[in-house]
Amino acid sequence: MKVRIMKILLIEDDADVAAYIVKAMKEVGHVIDHANNGKDGLFLATTEEYAVLIVDRMLPKLDGLTIVKTLRGSGNTTPVLILSALGEVDDRVMGLRSGGDDYLVKPFAFTELLARIEILARRNRQNEGAPQTKIVVADLELDLLSRKVKRQGKEISLQSREFSLLEYMLQHKGQVVTRTMLLEHVWDYHFDPQTNVIDVHVSRLRSKIDKGFETPIIRTVRGAGYIIDVD
Repeated sequence: MKVRIMKILLIEDDADVAAYIVKAMKEVGHVIDHANNGKDGLFLATTEEYAVLIVDRMLPKLDGLTIVKTLRGSGNTTPVLILSALGEVDDRVMGLRSGGDDYLVKPFAFTELLARIEILARRNRQNEGAPQTKIVVADLELDLLSRKVKRQGKEISLQSREFSLLEYMLQHKGQVVTRTMLLEHVWDYHFDPQTNVIDVHVSRLRSKIDKGFETPIIRTVRGAGYIIDVD
């Protein structure tokens, strides 16, 4: 059977375990990067593209669960296999609830590790072809099918235009969205109506999704527009 070559990131501080995994992955034809601490691992995970991340749970500088939570909070959906010597049910549940896709307890057989990451990568490729039905940024979730919005699990009632406005901004998270862009894509105006309609709607939207929460989602970029920013 032909092996589909994958680019993998291993974040593991145990030198012997890391050397074993890196050597074995290269022998089966995969490309693998290695970081021996959480800080460097998170940097690689956010600046490079990988098919799968293998993340040790106990790491120096930044622990594995924090790495996974940070990635998921920023919208990174790369599959994550968590490695850990902690094998109790509560430990595995905590790892999966933090955003991990699978959990493998040390010591392990390489054949099992390989099979698990191949399954994760294959599942991810299949999901990439499926239409997106939810947009998640930090603790805010927008469901395109049910047209419901939740923050920290609490449902927020939005009017149709507010929903469309939030959807467009979330789809461009991390980018400055100008008033012209909003007029064209949310209001279908291809001219400036010389009104404050956008400011009014953004203000209403903010009062619903930001008020009462510690971290604001929508930020104004003076002279430019708005940005979905959770940093």
